[in-house]
Amino acid sequence: MSLANATRSELTKQFTTSIWWVLAIVLAGYVGMTATGFAFVVALADTGALPGGQAPALTGDVAPLLYSIASAVGYVFPLLIGTLLVTGELRHKTLTPTFLATPRRGRVLWAKLLAGAVMGVLYAAVALVVTVGPGAGVLAGFGLHTGLDTSDTWAMLGRIVLTYVLWVFIGVGVGLVVRNQVAAVVIVLAFTQFVEPLLRFGGAFVEQLTDVARYLPGAASDTLVGASIFSLSTSTAAGGIDWWGGGLILLGYAAVLLLIGYIASWRRDVA
Repeated sequence: MSLANATRSELTKQFTTSIWWVLAIVLAGYVGMTATGFAFVVALADTGALPGGQAPALTGDVAPLLYSIASAVGYVFPLLIGTLLVTGELRHKTLTPTFLATPRRGRVLWAKLLAGAVMGVLYAAVALVVTVGPGAGVLAGFGLHTGLDTSDTWAMLGRIVLTYVLWVFIGVGVGLVVRNQVAAVVIVLAFTQFVEPLLRFGGAFVEQLTDVARYLPGAASDTLVGASIFSLSTSTAAGGIDWWGGGLILLGYAAVLLLIGYIASWRRDVA
């Protein structure tokens, strides 16, 4: 089977199950509500409608911070879908017929990465629609600058799409290394929702953790995007690294996990 046909097969597997649209709905609700709520809080604070009055420190940069919620909060979803691309086949034992149809396992893995890239773009589009749309509407309604008339904002949105694709690649790598689906999902959720946020928060106060936190995948993702709502409470998002450096760090995580998974797991016999 050619790479094109193998990729088409992988996409068919994704779109004939319910998990992709269930995750997309949860992503839209989670990211959309977060972005809209943040936009209202900042807009009300700027107009003096909230206790504490003006918020001049946020006004100038509020649009990038708002739109970056799509990646800063939503990156766990492409990470999960990438993980499920591999572990779903192992759990439901469909990997055997996949390898029978395409014996060249390297080609199967490339097909999964290409299909994952499509899913990453799709999820990024969902996240940006529910973030930029309502967020820009709230800002415009309160007379605040939406930033949509600047090339920098659109470049940032493009980097968010790239970030989603890289997170899917990392997820595929996690799925290769951790073959058990339940264990892989638990590890993804535990790391993204507890371990890394704790390390990044600690890096803002403990000097010894600052350099470590700066190179964590979530921090690298924020660096690639160029803005993050978490920069309000931590100092580990950018850390002097250029946006392309953040992209290389994320790509490095994906490459290492994929290489380890391919060598240690992908070439093993399957039942």
